[in-house]
Amino acid sequence: MVNWGYTITRVRRVDIDSNDMSYSRKLLAEFPELQSCIACGSCTATCTAGNLTKFNVRKLQTLVRRGEYEGVRKELEKCMLCGKCRLVCPRGINIRGLVQKLKKELPVK
Repeated sequence: MVNWGYTITRVRRVDIDSNDMSYSRKLLAEFPELQSCIACGSCTATCTAGNLTKFNVRKLQTLVRRGEYEGVRKELEKCMLCGKCRLVCPRGINIRGLVQKLKKELPVK
């Protein structure tokens, strides 16, 4: 088998209607700046944990906004709370504060 440098993943359907969005709405009320994210990737590019693991700040934010908390828990284990993401964000989003809050009080299923 030839390694072409990529993998084909199974089709993934996101059903937001079946997810519990109450916690996501609460986070958006507390961190309204999340709505202003332009998905530039600066946070992910500078992330220390992302350079050492497969941690992706943008993926974390997407999972939170979809209400997919099991995936959020897995991603949070990788974050080192260095704060570089907050320093480089052109929109001034407090990503480190969001991660701290998620680590402290993410609902358990």
